[in-house]
Amino acid sequence: MNQVVMTPIGTYHSNAKRPYEARRQGSLDDSEEVGVIELAPGQGFEQALEDLVGFDRIWLLYTFHENHHWKPKTLPPRGSRHKRGVFATRSPYRPNPLGMSSVKLVGVDGLRVFVQESDLLDGTPVLDIKPYLPYADAFPTARIGWLEGVEQTAFTVTFSERGAKQIDWLSNQGSVPLRAFLQSQLEFEPTDEERKRVSTVSDGLYEIAYRTWRARFQINEATRQILVTDIDSAYALIELASVEDPYGDKALHRSFFAAFGRV
Repeated sequence: MNQVVMTPIGTYHSNAKRPYEARRQGSLDDSEEVGVIELAPGQGFEQALEDLVGFDRIWLLYTFHENHHWKPKTLPPRGSRHKRGVFATRSPYRPNPLGMSSVKLVGVDGLRVFVQESDLLDGTPVLDIKPYLPYADAFPTARIGWLEGVEQTAFTVTFSERGAKQIDWLSNQGSVPLRAFLQSQLEFEPTDEERKRVSTVSDGLYEIAYRTWRARFQINEATRQILVTDIDSAYALIELASVEDPYGDKALHRSFFAAFGRV
């Protein structure tokens, strides 16, 4: 086949910098975080963006820039533990690392396009922007193949007063976007230890790992709600006293302990 060469029109920027921080499906994102697409200057893209304002949603075509291999069979993050053909999934590990997402359009300012409800990672090269048209793009009665029967009702992730304060404090430090991570990881099958770094702390209390942080949560199956009770450090006190700092974050953990104490 002939080679196809494409040049990105811009780059997407957000707080989601690692694959496990991205939402599984952007349209399920109930946060208010705004991402921005910075389009390349000198290409006439200012004119190309004319008339885009007024659409509620847009399609983004982009590349999975952190994926360098593909898998013909993949294990989806939901449903039975059965590998599926990659063309029957939304897996980012594809023969050509192309992604497509419908996002909420917030606004346009010069060469910047502001969006919400996105599942893209920071630094994603964007290839194209198209308007979302409900009459042409939505088929609510379409069959969904192997996903028939898979639980479609997401858990609502909520936060205790203490947990919310801890998460906001870490977010203000600029490097720990825990809220989006927890919403993404816990909305479906929150206790799946094979797919997530989840463990049982005690009866009815669970813990999920995010780098060197741990979030504890409880589940209410009847109301489909998850309560994140508090955040803790993965470091033991003796580890924090050590001068070794492989992740470069022990100072942040010490400040966290000073602000909130230990669970």
